[in-house]
Amino acid sequence: MAHELVDTPRLRAAHDRLRPVVEALPDAFEKRSHGVPTFFVGKGRRARTFASLHDEREWFEGRLCLWLAAPEGMQEGVVAGDPVRWFVPPYVGHRGWLGLRLDLPGTDWDDAAGALEDAYAFMADRVRP
Repeated sequence: MAHELVDTPRLRAAHDRLRPVVEALPDAFEKRSHGVPTFFVGKGRRARTFASLHDEREWFEGRLCLWLAAPEGMQEGVVAGDPVRWFVPPYVGHRGWLGLRLDLPGTDWDDAAGALEDAYAFMADRVRP
């Protein structure tokens, strides 16, 4: 089933801020998956998703956010430490992924870039032979 392309002004603006971070990561690449910008690491069939950027209009939460791969056990502490910024995302939350809101006043884009780099490092370790 083809997913509708999600394209909103705030999603494009966030994407423009985060794309250079991904482009600087070795073996990282981007493609649309489920209608949203999705970031992968690895080559060929070994490539794995490490993050995706969402404007969650389809779930009516209204969040602009990153969904990020994270090591087992990290999710609970991070979300409990700052439940306004961090959340358990739908679909991938049961696998330990984290959601980071980007639509809140005072969003720290350097922190968002760091979270993206951390998710990349976690998944890059898993795809290396």
